[in-house]
Amino acid sequence: MTLTSREIASQPAIWREALETRSARATELLTLPGQRVLVLGCGTSAYLAESFAALRERAGFGMTDAAYASEPWPWRDYDAVVLLSRSGTTTEVIDALDALPEGVRTIAVTGVADSPVADRVDDVLLLDFADEESVVQTRFPTTFLLLARAALGEDVAGLPDEAEAALALPLDVDTERLSHFVYLGSGWTHGLAQEAALKIREAAQAWSESYPALDYRHGPLAVADERSLVWIIGPAEPSLPADIERTGATVRVSTHDPLVELANAQRLAVAIAAHRGLDPDNPRHLTRSIVLG
Repeated sequence: MTLTSREIASQPAIWREALETRSARATELLTLPGQRVLVLGCGTSAYLAESFAALRERAGFGMTDAAYASEPWPWRDYDAVVLLSRSGTTTEVIDALDALPEGVRTIAVTGVADSPVADRVDDVLLLDFADEESVVQTRFPTTFLLLARAALGEDVAGLPDEAEAALALPLDVDTERLSHFVYLGSGWTHGLAQEAALKIREAAQAWSESYPALDYRHGPLAVADERSLVWIIGPAEPSLPADIERTGATVRVSTHDPLVELANAQRLAVAIAAHRGLDPDNPRHLTRSIVLG
């Protein structure tokens, strides 16, 4: 079993620990009722930012924008900025943090307490028990979103048990026949779809795409054929699966909570890597953190 596989399998236990030990801190730092919040990240953390922003606004806690830390963003007189960085060392996140106006509250979500990002912010939501050795992120992002959903008022207490049961089942995906992987989501699950597609690219060097679910018919559907798996994370619009199946593609519709679906998508990335003889723990050209000179 690869390191990444073990980290994926550890998620139910990590989620339980998060809910038991970090719920109060997450509520304190992530709800911020009525405040205008910007959420920044790179790579996986940028997708987490998008999902969290959608969740916080939907829950009625206030305006929430998400942006890539590496890209310019328009300043909108935010009250607080949340910076997502598993390692706490990502250069673009540090640069974005250093460029913020004085007086803006800064909050880091990280897996490393003694890191440049953690040292620079006002408050830290530390998820060190969810940190990972693998280059490919799996349990850190799902743990953050689990805590965020709990903080914002969702009942997620049953998700560790649901994940444990789902991860014990076979994936039932033909990795030999399929070579094209598409993930669709809507609202907060669009960030999950982007993250699932990234896992395929990182771990398995395979062709993957992600789109807002209902936008898939507006062009990208033309590429789908019998080699394609199209995985809808979250609720599916009733006519969409049938429209996709007419292309010959295999359609997978969510039967679990979106975070559990993401954990299974992580498993698929590892399975494809194994089929291709690749090491999912150490993807080519990638490092655990981007630190620029």
